[in-house]
Amino acid sequence: MGGNQSWITEFILVGFQLSAETEELLFWIFSLLYIFSLLANGMILGLICLDHRLHTPMYFFLSHLAVLDMSYASNNVPKMLANLLNQTRTISFIPCITQTFLYMAFANTECLILVVMSYDRYVAICHPLQYTVIMSWRVCTILAVTSWSCGFTLSLIQVILLLRLTFCGPWYVNHVFCEILSVLKLACADTWINQVVILATCVFVLVVPLCLMLVSYMHILWAILKMQSKEGRIKAFSTCSSHLCVVGLFFGIAMLVYMVPDSNQREEQEKMLSLFYSLFNPMLNPLIYSLRNAQVKSAFHRALQKKRSV
Repeated sequence: MGGNQSWITEFILVGFQLSAETEELLFWIFSLLYIFSLLANGMILGLICLDHRLHTPMYFFLSHLAVLDMSYASNNVPKMLANLLNQTRTISFIPCITQTFLYMAFANTECLILVVMSYDRYVAICHPLQYTVIMSWRVCTILAVTSWSCGFTLSLIQVILLLRLTFCGPWYVNHVFCEILSVLKLACADTWINQVVILATCVFVLVVPLCLMLVSYMHILWAILKMQSKEGRIKAFSTCSSHLCVVGLFFGIAMLVYMVPDSNQREEQEKMLSLFYSLFNPMLNPLIYSLRNAQVKSAFHRALQKKRSV
């Protein structure tokens, strides 16, 4: 951290800048969405843990996705909800940097978990006879641990680079929480090299996983097209459809946030897009996997039947 950092004690989160009545209404709407996302992901996690039929590599990685979604929401939403009711909207320097670190760590890890899930689908469709050997529990555990470790390590590098910057003020973070691009804008102009490096790492974290997934899905598509039966092609594609929906949402929004050039409306658009990561994505992911997945729906029905029988 630069020499001019020692006296920085807090930032002010600008938020949405709406009327008090509108922000109170948003508080209740966002609270309901937050609670629903926790319950939905908790339900997915509970079904996977309790139903032995879901003890497969695909659902093992889905359980990690559910944990990430709950962590994502819990890192950002409580402070955002508090600020909707509190006009002070200050956040201390260390909690702000911690929030930035966790935001990037969960984002990086989710990118890597989605890559691993695409690899799992690639093995299942392209090498079905070797699936249980290739995707053994030892391999699955290594892939999951590597995803979490790399995600947090990359975030740590980004935050270390961020702490080396000199912040010149004003101390207004034009966002609903401490997000790395918004905090970067408070840095002095003479530290542009570090800013470029941080932005480059953000883009790198997006582009590399996306390229790896494209390679996996090119092989999957080729394998599906070579299948003789129509039913086989439909079944193979259905196993990938939920994952493709989640990937489209996650990376589509990320590219809009980190790869679209600056404009006058960019900052307000970023605030709205951040809601997709903090509220809507954590809520939609379990819905996508439960509504489009027969095994999850069957597990849910079995759980209800067990509860009624008890």
